[in-house]
Amino acid sequence: MKTLGIIPSRYGSSRFPGKPLADLAGKPLVAWVVEAVKKAKSLDDVIVATDDTRIVEAVEAYGGKAVMTPSELPSGTDRIACAAGAFADDDILVNIQGDEPLIDPSLIDRLVARLKEDAKWDMATAVTPLRSAADLAAKTVVKVVLDRDDGALYFSRCPIPCDRDHEPDLASGLYVRHLGIYAYRGGFLKRYIAEPPCALERTEKLEQLRALWVGGRIAVIRTEDEGVGVDTPEDAVRVAELLRRKSGKVEK
Repeated sequence: MKTLGIIPSRYGSSRFPGKPLADLAGKPLVAWVVEAVKKAKSLDDVIVATDDTRIVEAVEAYGGKAVMTPSELPSGTDRIACAAGAFADDDILVNIQGDEPLIDPSLIDRLVARLKEDAKWDMATAVTPLRSAADLAAKTVVKVVLDRDDGALYFSRCPIPCDRDHEPDLASGLYVRHLGIYAYRGGFLKRYIAEPPCALERTEKLEQLRALWVGGRIAVIRTEDEGVGVDTPEDAVRVAELLRRKSGKVEK
């Protein structure tokens, strides 16, 4: 059994073209992500899955591994399966967002451990508490409803669960936001990519709904860390300063 960390990284972005190559404190964004992910103790290898040779060159320049994947793949999950090549049913593949250079490596280790501890789960992902009514209402923030074992029942861009009679109580523990990181068992990942995007996935634009659609069981890890993503050039400036501070290279 092997455990792979795979980072989907596309050059195209409507809000931030060329984002993976954006310079953050002297290093491209994608290189920062690879550096952080390599600190996870549970991973046997880390690979960047991309559709652009410039990203391959940038990753390799900083000692990382990258493979080319077709640009037309429907989701990041399909991209990681393609990048992994041949993998066994008992392998674990972790899909890590390519725009979070400050990701906590211990979260990756917790997801891997969850799958290794309990064979009933096909996948594992993470959530953090929703802290504002604005985030609960925002379609850009994905919400999750969980069962008693912290298994995912449904993901939505709408505010869920709906409190019929009162204002939502964000302190109740019912309201959580999804973090875009997934660990898959190899056997289930093969089943996932064999299916086309389902109606729910196409409607909500959430690839994890395909897993629920085919009957997959998704374990959910809770964390207090919301993560810091880079979606816009403005985000890149802010995150670059955080990286400088973390590395002790604060500009005077």
